[in-house]
Amino acid sequence: MTVRARRSAAPAALRVAIVYVIARLITTAFLLIAAALSGPESRFGADATLGSLSMGWDGQWYWLVGTTGYPARLPLDDAGAVAQNAWAFMPLYPALSRGLSVVLGSYPIAAVLLALVAGYVSTLVLFHLLRERIDATSALWAVALFTAGPMGALFQMGYAETLFLTWLFLALWALVRRRFGWLYLLIPLLGYTRPGVLAFALLLGLYGLHRWWRRRVDPLPPAHMVHIFALGALATAVGFSWQLIAGAVTGDPSAYLDTELSWRQSWTGEDESGFVPFSGFIEAAVIWFRLWGLPEVLGYVALALVVAAATAVLMFSRHVRRLGPEVRLWSASYLVYLLAVFFPQSSVFRLLLPLAPLYGALALPRSVAWRVTMLVLGLVAQAWWIYQMLALGNTYARIP
Repeated sequence: MTVRARRSAAPAALRVAIVYVIARLITTAFLLIAAALSGPESRFGADATLGSLSMGWDGQWYWLVGTTGYPARLPLDDAGAVAQNAWAFMPLYPALSRGLSVVLGSYPIAAVLLALVAGYVSTLVLFHLLRERIDATSALWAVALFTAGPMGALFQMGYAETLFLTWLFLALWALVRRRFGWLYLLIPLLGYTRPGVLAFALLLGLYGLHRWWRRRVDPLPPAHMVHIFALGALATAVGFSWQLIAGAVTGDPSAYLDTELSWRQSWTGEDESGFVPFSGFIEAAVIWFRLWGLPEVLGYVALALVVAAATAVLMFSRHVRRLGPEVRLWSASYLVYLLAVFFPQSSVFRLLLPLAPLYGALALPRSVAWRVTMLVLGLVAQAWWIYQMLALGNTYARIP
């Protein structure tokens, strides 16, 4: 048996595990270097360690939620506006980390371990999700590009990303295989791990329209129609429920939205009067180009070009089309969701992680040189991200 044949015969879980462990060792080396390079002006100080970097930034907020819960009264800044607080962070990941910390004796250890394990599960599920449409070698390369990519540090930080991706990839896999029953469990798990379940609601709506449009070549049984409608309603209800919960606990119906806007206010320098869909990207396009010393009108042009390019890729790229309608519709839904609710700054790269199934398209060209080049570029980008966000992490443009 040849080496390639033996490799192909190995269980998928083992092949993915080998890729995942190698990627995590490389990331650990990057983090250790970042800790050594961290200086007195860094957010983490000159005595930064692997542990402090792993629990930095949002990891501190999740730690706060896991140990003290949510405030019953919203904190206010000097101007009387709602200040940044824990209501911006969903409860499932910190709750699981807190439960695991009872066994391990440490919340940081539990949080990082949970992220690591969830990261492996998410890569394994991503492999199987992509295998529904592409060959095993391409799917394994996609996993390598994903786990060793620019956001590789998040697989071993106290963030909720990998847990969210686990639920997301399972949900997409269930949708591809039309196992609708699993989605009734996965949608609430998605919704209470990280914001984004409203994008899944949009996906279900578009998926229903897609199935209806193709009903003559792909029959749409009444049972499927009922499931799609019910699941869309469930995802919508879960997506808005956190606002109701925050309002009920604090006595302020706008508690969640005001909390989210408090992060945006630190960029705009204005008293946000309320949430307006799609305004974040439009405002940010002007702000960033102003900060770069460029004409503000170029911000609008750049935003339009990025939207047009993303649309063209999702609609016309033959490699993306190979991934199937579910992945393409999810990618479109999630991008529309980000455009509607997010104010783009340096953390936008992290927020693009749910588009990871598109790594399948990046891995499809069979040229070894192409795949290796993409892998190296991902690792270089990861090293740069870790250095900027963790070793330095001291300006408005270095927030992971």
